[in-house]
Amino acid sequence: MPPPDLNTENPRGPREECAGLVWIPRMADKARAADAGCLGEFMYPCPMDKLMLDFLQLEADRFSALVLEHPDAALSHWLTGHLKNKTPEEIAEANRQLLAKKPDTPEKQEKFDKIRNDLAPSRQDITTWAALIDLEEGRA
Repeated sequence: MPPPDLNTENPRGPREECAGLVWIPRMADKARAADAGCLGEFMYPCPMDKLMLDFLQLEADRFSALVLEHPDAALSHWLTGHLKNKTPEEIAEANRQLLAKKPDTPEKQEKFDKIRNDLAPSRQDITTWAALIDLEEGRA
């Protein structure tokens, strides 16, 4: 399966799951696209990727190698084994924290507000990075 061309399409959404973890399919798309030289304006690893990588206790290079070696089904199997020492509650909390992540500095809040207000000024309900990504990419 060829990597997604993120010059012309978006990676999968932040709420999509692999092995019970949100963000993994999106991060996999970006890692594969980065390797193929078609990352477009996306970043890998971005700060949100780093949150998930920290939870997984993996470096970005190791995750990239995994997604290049494994299609999604095999990646899910590998991650399930890798997560065997994590409780369902720990996985749920990691998902919650990632999806609830908000701008944490005045500079990031200003950038966040500008993007949101340029796209949909009436959407003051959008306060998290995941929700902003969904809005930007047409999923909100």
